[in-house]
Formats: sequence, structure tokens, C-alpha cells
Amino acid sequence: MLKIAYHPIYKHPLPEGHRFPMIKYELLPQQLLYEGTCTEDNFFEPSFPEDHHILAAHDKIYYQNLMSLELSKREARKIGFPLSDELVQRERIIADGTIKGCHFALEQGIAMNIAGGTHHAYSDRGEAFCMLNDQAIGARYLLNHELAKKILIVDLDVHQGNGTAEIFETDHSVFTFSMHGKGNYPFKKEVSDLDIPLEKGTTDQEYLSILKKTLPALLERVQPDFIFYLCGVDVLETDKLGTLSMALDGCKERDRFVLQSCYDAKIPVQCSMGGGYSPEIRIIVEAHANTFRLAEDIYA
Repeated sequence: MLKIAYHPIYKHPLPEGHRFPMIKYELLPQQLLYEGTCTEDNFFEPSFPEDHHILAAHDKIYYQNLMSLELSKREARKIGFPLSDELVQRERIIADGTIKGCHFALEQGIAMNIAGGTHHAYSDRGEAFCMLNDQAIGARYLLNHELAKKILIVDLDVHQGNGTAEIFETDHSVFTFSMHGKGNYPFKKEVSDLDIPLEKGTTDQEYLSILKKTLPALLERVQPDFIFYLCGVDVLETDKLGTLSMALDGCKERDRFVLQSCYDAKIPVQCSMGGGYSPEIRIIVEAHANTFRLAEDIYA
């Protein structure tokens, strides 16, 4: 059975001016239940991870300052919204959803997190609404518990996974792959193990052609025994923060190809949803829902 991390705190509203599209965290589970893609049994509620799991990916002083809400004004400004205890606890719970999802993926082939994909969080600082890097924490958890030896992170959000690249810069147990908009934030990119920057206006055909050549070759080259997939839907042409021109069907085919590739190779995969900022919330929910529909169909 497909297991999905979800906690009511996921839908905690950000300060005024930052609330959209947080509503997706409330609407997406409702849509999946309403249409019958999922039942209540598919969902599990994460809690708080032990601090040492977080500290395997993050600097101790940064984490202590984050927990005590004592970041400098400059550090808080880079995160992008006023800090609050509830927002910090939300990030911790998201990380636990990804950690627990790793176990479900090892058992059943796949697991999903309704939230997560906080790939702009560096080891020692937060950026761009990301404070704790959930998939980096999950990767270190697997390695430290000898549940995986070689991990591939497939980051297909429209923004480069700069924090993830920094965290694993010298860690050869984790291969970081980011395919993103060349002109998108972050404007100063980090160096992933493989970066593919895409030109503004890249369409379905070009995007999928590149992906379908790249991913099979990576699986052969890296030989991972676990995959993290960051499946942001901000690659859509409608996305107000993205620079690519993918349609809903193209985004769906992207997810189908990645998940089918993991399934065929018998490599467990944990998926975090990442970004999505189209002006119409129905488009964001539909694009994310497609990922869950495909997971249910492929892993049935």
C-alpha cells in the first residue's frame, strides 16, 4: 500500500503575503480521498525526529539558533518570512515524514510526502522558505543506519537544489542531480554532481527528451540502491515563479517516467512534492495529484 506522510501542521498558514499556495497542503489530501485514489489508510502522521537525525545534515549552531528563534536578521531575511516556533516545528515534522517514508519505501518500493522538497536549506543556513533539508536528512539517515550505500537524488523542481548540492558536495555516497530553469532562482548556483540548466521556455518535448536520455544513463552509472525524487510542479508554463513551458500532460509524463524507471530497476524511491506556484490552485493540485495517481497505478 502506498504510504503518504501528512500532518495537519503542513497547512499552517504563513504570514500575510506568503499564504498562497499553502492551501495546497489542505486541498491535495482532500482531492486524493474524494476521487478514490487514496483512502485514510494510505496516510500516516509524522511527528518530531530525534535531533541527531537532523544534525547529520545540519550544523549544530545553526540548528540551535533556529530552534530558539535566535537567527540574525540577515539569516531570517534569507529564509523569506518571519520565524515562528510553529513554522520551525512544521519543518521538523516534514523531515520526520521523509525519514519514516524511507522505511516505507524500503518495504514497499515507494513512499510520498505531501510536503517536503526543502532543497534550498544549506547545512548551516536556510534560504527561500526552506529551513531544514528533508531529503538530505533522509539520505544521511539511510546511510548512517546502513540502510543504503549509494543514493541518487533526482531533483526536478524548476529551481536548482542548491542546499542539497552544498550538503553533499564532498559526500560520494550521495549523487545529486538537478535539472532546472537556467534563469530561475538561485541566481548563483551551487555545483551538483550533475546539473542540467534549461533555457527559458523549454517545452515538454525538449524536457522529456533530455530526461529520458539522462536518467537511464545515471542509473547505470551511479548504481543507486535508493532514490529521492523531488517532483516540484513549478515546471509548468502557468507557474508564476518558473521559466519553463511544460503542460500538465508533460509534467505527468515526467513523473511517470521517473517512477516507472525506479519501479523497473527495483530501486526504492521517496518522493517529496516541492514547489508549485501557478495562479490557479486547481492547476497546482491537479499536477501534484497526478504524481500520486501514477504512484498508485505503477506500484499497485
